[in-house]
Amino acid sequence: MAFSERVSRLKSSLIREILAAAQRPEVMSFAGGLPAEAMLPKVDWTDMPASMGQYGMSEGEPALREVLAAEARALGVDCDASQVMVLSGSQQALDLAAKLYIDKGTEIMLEAPTYLAALQIFQLFGAECLSFPLQADGPDLAALRVQLEQHRPVFIYLIPTFQNPSAVRYSETKRDAVAALLDEFGVTLIEDEPYRELNFDGGSATPIVSRLKKASWIYTGTVSKTLLPGLRVGFLISSPDLFPHLLRLKQSADLHTNRVGQWQALQWIGTEKMSNHLAELRDFYRVRRDGFQLALEEHFSDLADWHVPQGGLFFWLTLKQPFDTRTLLKPALEQNVAFMPGEPFFANPDQNVGSLRLNFSHIDPERLHEGLKRLANVIRQAQAAQAA
Repeated sequence: MAFSERVSRLKSSLIREILAAAQRPEVMSFAGGLPAEAMLPKVDWTDMPASMGQYGMSEGEPALREVLAAEARALGVDCDASQVMVLSGSQQALDLAAKLYIDKGTEIMLEAPTYLAALQIFQLFGAECLSFPLQADGPDLAALRVQLEQHRPVFIYLIPTFQNPSAVRYSETKRDAVAALLDEFGVTLIEDEPYRELNFDGGSATPIVSRLKKASWIYTGTVSKTLLPGLRVGFLISSPDLFPHLLRLKQSADLHTNRVGQWQALQWIGTEKMSNHLAELRDFYRVRRDGFQLALEEHFSDLADWHVPQGGLFFWLTLKQPFDTRTLLKPALEQNVAFMPGEPFFANPDQNVGSLRLNFSHIDPERLHEGLKRLANVIRQAQAAQAA
């Protein structure tokens, strides 16, 4: 078969494979970043105008773009509706950015670890993925500066608020410092914020794009973690110099985002109904996080270290005796437990062994202890076999 050269770089999605295996009802899954079904809101379609079944604008519904721009301005982002594009999920922003910037060998910058699907998209287009380590409050700034001085990447991709997978939230100081570095070196920022609203312990920080003075930027978000992932409605907001190019790429990809989902999102975003829903969501997930933390202390305190996440959907565990957690997938699934190995979240997975991402939002609390107990036992057995 005469496929494109790019297809040789196409890797199957590990998370999709694990989620497929986890569909069996007996499997206790900590793998995906799935919202809890109990918190998916009831939606009403009765007032949707018939015109929503017609083709629409590539940029998105005008009323929805206005609302999204207003929400962003409330966060400190200097923008108007002409800079907003409604997407088929926020992941489409990464696809469009990759098409805009990446040729084979193009250097880009990523956190280590970073969002697995972003890594897959950028590598598919042939990017050379450079990375810098994360600390508890954000990037290792010295390492980031060295990379910027040595390489001059075309863009940097960051998830500064409850990062997936590590749950790190950048401090105000680190956000200011990152913005200053990107302005200094003229590097475009892609800032991904799907978890911003899932904040359990108070405190907030304005987006890094709001602190830029010179560098170009793309800011992206979604309703998948707060409303319904099945709507597949996300958005990007960009600096004016990038928007026309991104719009043409969107037009060539899918004409426009589904208008039915956009209409439903518009019934929620910016409303009191949404504010009440978010408050309930935070309370619900806070309880699940706290229960997960107690269960981890019981079953994993001798095996791993972790920070309690202040938001988002994940715990990030670092094993005290590191080894490749990808080797645990098969024995864990044999014990009807699914999880995400940490290695694939790194641009150089074989050099970053010994971590796990565990989702706390979706599993039934009644099965939580049994699932973590089985996973801990799988790890202990593997460590004992390694030591033998």
